Amino acid sequence: MQKPLKSKKSKNDFKNSLKNYAKYSGIAFQMAAVIFLGTWGGYKLDAFFKFENHILTLILSLLSVILAIYVAVKDFIKK
Repeated sequence: MQKPLKSKKSKNDFKNSLKNYAKYSGIAFQMAAVIFLGTWGGYKLDAFFKFENHILTLILSLLSVILAIYVAVKDFIKK
């Protein structure tokens, strides 16, 4: 009896899955960094201007979430 031959397709599928995993993991870390920096910047600005209600933290954190989603969608569409 002959042994079944291993197809190259399985190796290519494995490489593609690793490439996709790395790409999407990178996008997740990028989103987290953008949101963290926006929130941290708002916090520091609130401390600098001595605002008691933390309005800049709220505004910059929401803007950073919108920016992170925009960048992620742009990266998903880009091939």
